[in-house]
Amino acid sequence: MEESIKEKTSAFFEMEGFLPKKNGLYLTLVLGNVNVTLLNKQAKFAYKDEYEKFKLILTVILFLFSFTCRFLFSYRVLDALFNFLLVWYYCTLTIRESILISNGSRIKGWWVFHHYVSTFLSGVMLTWPDGALYQMFRNQFLSYNLYQSFVQFLQYYYQSGCLYRLRALGERHNMDLTVEGFQSWMWRGLTFLLPFLFFGHFWQLYNSMTLFGMFQLPECKEWQVLMCGCSYMVLFMGNLYTTLRVVYQKYVNNMEKSKTA
Repeated sequence: MEESIKEKTSAFFEMEGFLPKKNGLYLTLVLGNVNVTLLNKQAKFAYKDEYEKFKLILTVILFLFSFTCRFLFSYRVLDALFNFLLVWYYCTLTIRESILISNGSRIKGWWVFHHYVSTFLSGVMLTWPDGALYQMFRNQFLSYNLYQSFVQFLQYYYQSGCLYRLRALGERHNMDLTVEGFQSWMWRGLTFLLPFLFFGHFWQLYNSMTLFGMFQLPECKEWQVLMCGCSYMVLFMGNLYTTLRVVYQKYVNNMEKSKTA
């Protein structure tokens, strides 16, 4: 009976993915009332794979771009181009993810909101005028982005391998995606990714505290300092809470399984 219920639930979920849906508020504002529902599995999988390739390619480009700005050239115009690329990247991710959600992808919660906050943060960094305070934070910002791109590259290959195995076993939905964080299905075989994630989370806290300290300086006149500090604090709290919650839930589930075994 339980197996039959699982099969029926999965079948209904598949059928629901092909029904026309009303766009959410964000998609309505961006695209209007255009129907974004893809009508067959092949189109859905192709769009999902294109999304994953887009993330991977842009991650590599952002890594190289941030390395260039950090170690090779120190020009404000080049920094502005880098921040503009970040704004465009995160805006594009939010639109693509909204289309994927309309087509049955189960990405939700913090990892969706995370991209909206990142878009806002990148936009504020883009408008920050050159000056003593900008130069004070510049190298720390570029180093953080360099590290973040490296971790996202690791995550992509680790998560894509996990998803491929779990889909083959029928334990994950075919429209599930890789995300910039730790998920419960990544627990199997995890030996190295969590320390990288936690280090990145606390680097966000470090960025936030650095910016809050800069905001206290008498020569601070730019509103961007406070806004960037608040954005990094939101990212730190959201990322840390979500990661710890997933780890705790997985630990509790494993303890319950060991007691019943």
